[in-house]
Amino acid sequence: MLINCVAYQNGRKLADLPREDIHDYLLRPDCFVWVALREPDPAELDAMAQQFELHELAVEDARNGHQRPKLEEYGDTLFCVLQTLEPTESGELRVGEMDLFVGANFVLSIRNGTRQGFQSVRDRCEHEPELLQIGAGFVFYALIDAVVDRYFAVMHQLEDELDELEERLFNRKSSARRNIEDLYSLKRKLVTVSHAVIPLHEAVARLHGGRVPRVCGGLHDYYRDVDDHLARIIRSLESQRDMLATAIQVNLAMISLDDSSVSKQLAAWAALFAVPTMIAGIYGMNFQNMPELKSVDGYPVTLLVMAVLDLLLWWRFKKVGWL
Repeated sequence: MLINCVAYQNGRKLADLPREDIHDYLLRPDCFVWVALREPDPAELDAMAQQFELHELAVEDARNGHQRPKLEEYGDTLFCVLQTLEPTESGELRVGEMDLFVGANFVLSIRNGTRQGFQSVRDRCEHEPELLQIGAGFVFYALIDAVVDRYFAVMHQLEDELDELEERLFNRKSSARRNIEDLYSLKRKLVTVSHAVIPLHEAVARLHGGRVPRVCGGLHDYYRDVDDHLARIIRSLESQRDMLATAIQVNLAMISLDDSSVSKQLAAWAALFAVPTMIAGIYGMNFQNMPELKSVDGYPVTLLVMAVLDLLLWWRFKKVGWL
């Protein structure tokens, strides 16, 4: 579906275009066209490929989707794949994709599987005509920057989840099984973020160092800034992974401590029952010549001895924390 199709010249918006007029505006000097599509059908994508003369391999990648973040050059045209991350109401991460075709006088963005659009990016660019007049390279930067900024929001949410889980680990009322499930769920989310960020970091590094594509010329500082943001996210990912590994170990240690505590309680209660059982077992043997069998006070004395010994054991176990 076509979201926007706009022509710009010298940093100013010229007009909203029907797709049939795109080619005419591409021929104008100092003019570029910015088209945004959302989940286009094959016929719509083929029409755009014809208008912008896109390479068939890049178009096929955009059509099939589910690509790893990457940056490829086809002549003077760049093809970039970005993964978008959006938290759902259930707390999971929805992974979408945005494909960007960038030439000297056009930008074509195609997003799939993401609900949040990029109208704010277009508004930002239109309010900075001195930068927009740089052309497609600045729009390319602005779109990547917007995606990376949304990664920060996701990382902040995951940090909050980890803080909450760390507090729950030491709460005896919390379920150990649920803690383990939530810890591994958080681990999966961190892996999802790393799959989106790390390849993109490698791709963006090519836009400000070494041989920079022509369309990105003069924007080294902007792309370096995005690269720095990605590096910060990667460092945060590494830190959270370390903290998560520690939290998993702590949770397992807490489970072991709880199991040990239960074992101690069972052993203590077994000892409390073992003493009277032993005494009763001795006097339950069927020997004729056993002392105290004919004693008048034998029964109450035996019960008293059982009670005293059990009380002493109970006091000792209570003192050492077994009960």
